[in-house]
Amino acid sequence: MKLLTGHKIKLTRFKETDLSILEQWYQDETFMRLMDASPVFPKSVEELKEWYLKKLKNNEFLFAVRILESDDLIGFVELDSIDWANRNAWLALGIGDKTNWNKGYGQESLRLVLGFAFRELNLLRVQLTVFERNNRAIAAYEKCGFKHEGGHREYLNRDGESEDMLIFGILRREWQALQS
Repeated sequence: MKLLTGHKIKLTRFKETDLSILEQWYQDETFMRLMDASPVFPKSVEELKEWYLKKLKNNEFLFAVRILESDDLIGFVELDSIDWANRNAWLALGIGDKTNWNKGYGQESLRLVLGFAFRELNLLRVQLTVFERNNRAIAAYEKCGFKHEGGHREYLNRDGESEDMLIFGILRREWQALQS
């Protein structure tokens, strides 16, 4: 496997022209509820462009997830809020269209971005948050070596029910052990 190319997908530079596809995902209630604790409210291309430009300005690593054979955009993965002094980063992953869920694209995206984080950026730790009912994502994180480290109890309240936001992390040495 190359650094940014897997068996089914590749990570590429995000393009401004991708924002119209991203806008479609941010009209989908299920996608938005999995991605964010904010109230579900559709995002416009202009808002997404602001988000995209902020990522570029802050030197964050935002990748488009594309199908290897067709080059179709199916998601994004990012490393942000990088603490260079301590070599830590936060990770976010979203596979947009539900027809691309449960096909292993998320796991492959995680493996590729972790390789980039630990081999290219020389980070020591990558962490993320996930809502406790997002069992698909949790399973993917655990298969890629992430460990449950704690969380924020009753962080999210939707439809009259509380949900914890869990914190997962992986250390470089744990990732390296999985590579051998």
